[in-house]
Amino acid sequence: MSTTRFFCYAALLLLTQCSKCKDNDPSPEKQLPPATQTGANTFGCLVNGQAWTPRGNNGTSNYSVVYEQTPNALFDLRTYRYFDTGQPDAFQYLILFARNLRGAGVYDLADASNTRVSLNDRLSGCYYNSQDAGTYHKGTLTITRLDLQAGIIAGTFDFTLYLPGCDTLKVTNGRFDKKL
Repeated sequence: MSTTRFFCYAALLLLTQCSKCKDNDPSPEKQLPPATQTGANTFGCLVNGQAWTPRGNNGTSNYSVVYEQTPNALFDLRTYRYFDTGQPDAFQYLILFARNLRGAGVYDLADASNTRVSLNDRLSGCYYNSQDAGTYHKGTLTITRLDLQAGIIAGTFDFTLYLPGCDTLKVTNGRFDKKL
């Protein structure tokens, strides 16, 4: 076998191995559950470009959604995740709340009178709350399915929170699908 042919085969082998490496390290978007509307009990988003899904357990469910068809039509999503640091307080807690959520549609998360977004980041010591005066916030919550007969609520969300002294928090590609 000629030296040139050997190097060509070696290069081809390296290229095929690199494609296998990419399959073993999926992009952050591929680490999220699919955006469904079937009551699949899933939640995921990207927080500053990194995949974020519920993880761990402190004795309560790490993902819950409540919708109350009261006169105020309340939506309350709560989820948390623990990090593998060996420290008991290494967690993040995320809340999406909306009042007057009456069905499928787009809701403005900048409307502090009807919505709240918060993330308690015990790793950084930052507590972002869109209703606090010093916290900048914008974003949308889109309800793609609210089916009380089937007991399913699903949607997507994106938001940005900024708190002086903390990193800007950009949450993108958010999705949830929950059986009520």
